[in-house]
Amino acid sequence: MTQWTPSLVEERLAEAAFVLKRLPEPRRQGYFSIWPEVIHSFADKVGQEPKPMRVIPSPAAISRMEETLSWTVGLDPIDGKIVWLRAYGERWKTICWTVGLQRSAAHEHWLYALCVIAFRLNGRRLKRTLSRRKVIELAGASQC
Repeated sequence: MTQWTPSLVEERLAEAAFVLKRLPEPRRQGYFSIWPEVIHSFADKVGQEPKPMRVIPSPAAISRMEETLSWTVGLDPIDGKIVWLRAYGERWKTICWTVGLQRSAAHEHWLYALCVIAFRLNGRRLKRTLSRRKVIELAGASQC
């Protein structure tokens, strides 16, 4: 990919959050049951509810997710939390309660974080003297 934009970064983070949800739960090692496994007969299975199957993501999706997990490392902790909550599909109201910011401020933190990630992925360096709004204007992400 040649040019990363904040909207592409947002899509990739949402994909990573979706893949994380679909991965199997980690199991504790060393615990087991001494009871024999119950084998259900056909008559027992007829009345049971079908178990939902969890679709395991592809290896390519898992490797993209692993790459994406490291993108928020250098961000401010609040910005990283907002980015991941938004990637998981949380509503702005919930995000604002979690981080203790107003909606407009939380949205600006989110846009700024996406722009910083896009700048890093493109290999560009940001000056520390730039304000949040200036970084958002430079990336052209205000229409996201």
